[in-house]
Amino acid sequence: MTTAPATRIRFHGVAAFEIITSSGMRILCDPFLDQNPGALTKSGDFDKVDLVVVSHAAFDHLGDTDKIATKYGCPVVCGGEVKAWLMDRGIPANQIRATTWGIRVKVAGIEIQPLECHHWSQIRLKDGSFISGVPMAFIVYADGLRFYHYGDTAIFTDLKLQGELYKPNVGCIGIANPQEILHLNPMPGEMLTGEMSPYEGVLATQWLGLETVLPCHYITLDGDSDVAEYMKHHREAKTRGSKIADPYLLKSGEWIEFDAAGKVLRPAKAAA
Repeated sequence: MTTAPATRIRFHGVAAFEIITSSGMRILCDPFLDQNPGALTKSGDFDKVDLVVVSHAAFDHLGDTDKIATKYGCPVVCGGEVKAWLMDRGIPANQIRATTWGIRVKVAGIEIQPLECHHWSQIRLKDGSFISGVPMAFIVYADGLRFYHYGDTAIFTDLKLQGELYKPNVGCIGIANPQEILHLNPMPGEMLTGEMSPYEGVLATQWLGLETVLPCHYITLDGDSDVAEYMKHHREAKTRGSKIADPYLLKSGEWIEFDAAGKVLRPAKAAA
């Protein structure tokens, strides 16, 4: 009996995800790799890249998009400020599909639905000028996956509407702070939470109606107190009888595989 090719997702740390479709297409989402101490794969290690999708211009999400676009000649889907930054680095305009909330696009045969995201996006160009734009969350439609990437959003109640309209079945939700890279952006004081606290991340998971959730925005999984707190709230929701997605906690470099209907094939068990 021949087994149908699986759709695979690999986590690279923080919010960097790699999707391999059943036909072998490679899609990179927020490819923060070369400066990411948890990423076992770096930007020049792929045999090919077919598409890059970028949520916003923060260094730990924009990552190595310019290097990847240059090396592999792949198209990039992003917001207007990221397009300006890429062009400032020599990426031709006809390689970049700029979009924003609500403007669904199809690039390299893959549909992308940009969604409202409560965050910020800003960066400097080579001449020192400061540009900002609209950050995005997005859904990548790949085989049976409707993969929601949260784009660093804070919690807001229209996540319920997004779930109702677009029905993402798999999603990554940021619930932690990547401690290993916070020193790269020095500021006074300390960050007490990421864009969503662990409890807010559980609510977002429920509001979006996900079937499978990949908590993220960490680099080292083992011993992360925010991940542990997220799982505590997740278990409490399940104990109350609330409907909530199956959680899979991936270490950097690990894969999760899905069948044609978007159901998890491997790992065999969700986190408990």
